[in-house]
Amino acid sequence: MKSTWGENVTVAIVGHVAVVTFSRPPNNHVSVEMMSDLADCMEAVDAGRQARAIVLQADGKNFCAGADFTTPGDSVAGGMDGISALYEQAVRLFSIETTIVAAVQGAAVGAGLGLAMVADFRVASPDAKFAANFVKLGFHPGFGLTHTLPRVIGAHRASLMFLSGRRVKADEGKPWGLVDEVVPLEDLREGALQLAAEIADNAPLALLATRRTMRGELAAAVRAQTGHEHIQQTALRATDDFAEGVKSVAERRSGDFAWR
Repeated sequence: MKSTWGENVTVAIVGHVAVVTFSRPPNNHVSVEMMSDLADCMEAVDAGRQARAIVLQADGKNFCAGADFTTPGDSVAGGMDGISALYEQAVRLFSIETTIVAAVQGAAVGAGLGLAMVADFRVASPDAKFAANFVKLGFHPGFGLTHTLPRVIGAHRASLMFLSGRRVKADEGKPWGLVDEVVPLEDLREGALQLAAEIADNAPLALLATRRTMRGELAAAVRAQTGHEHIQQTALRATDDFAEGVKSVAERRSGDFAWR
């Protein structure tokens, strides 16, 4: 039986696993509302203590294509207040105590990569592509990625992703630790559920205690890092290069940047 959280999120309990699905067609761009619904849902999973692990998955061809800077009226596109509100929801997501396995297909880009990094583990299909493409937008990385990505793949590889904006395919990301398992697209959700069920087969109090030790003060670190990221993003958003970056990415061409 499924429960619905807001317009974009559903949850179903399978054994001791909560399967949380989000859907914001066509590309699952982040919004403050959707992230709030996700956080509300996962906090309820934490409080219910029925589930010992969570699968985080998305409908559609892409896991999450990041922020939508081109649609008028979008909460994130509207300005830095919207991004600040988005980061508040990010901190809530990183505060979840239940182990999370993400099932990633298609694009996990920008804030979508940030959302994938909320998970402890990532199961990906071969078509999955991970990118921190902020510099292509004339922007600074956000969603806490400047803390969470180096923590998983190391500072050197994180810098490579940040400064090049390149897309990292699932097979390339696996030896980096960005991806834990690569499975065929048709088996993606089952693969993520199997890993979550393997975790959920263990003693719940021991799972919570061990995860707290391993994650440490991650949510607090994300809060501090998003504060720094927001300052840098605010300065860059006022530049002509940001306007050109958003336009060039939308037009699928290289940006004509000129230090402005």
